[in-house]
Amino acid sequence: QVQLVESGGGLVQAGGSLRLSCAASGRIFSINAIGWYRQAPGKQRELVAAITSGGSTNFADSVKGRFTISRDNAKNTVYLQMNSLKPEDTAVYYCKLHRVYSDPADFTGRDYWGQGTQVTVSS
Repeated sequence: QVQLVESGGGLVQAGGSLRLSCAASGRIFSINAIGWYRQAPGKQRELVAAITSGGSTNFADSVKGRFTISRDNAKNTVYLQMNSLKPEDTAVYYCKLHRVYSDPADFTGRDYWGQGTQVTVSS
């Protein structure tokens, strides 16, 4: 089994910064990619940023230039640094592990979602 712990959410004024962390533990041999998603009230969940095990990254257009994502493979932890926050960034942010393989003989893998952390940006 795999456990996900998200942290770093909170209330911040527009223009401020927050750093979210997502730490995975348990039976993990490898993880293909880790992503941060967000869901605002009344809206669909959307990808914010993702990073592969090799370090390739992908960002939503709305956060490019403001957010960065980094990964510590040894700790199975991903960080989302959010700068120049805007009120429209307000949402619940979720961490997702894309294709976790539990051991070398695991050829299927599975995905895991975190419980979410609230980010509120006041104007």
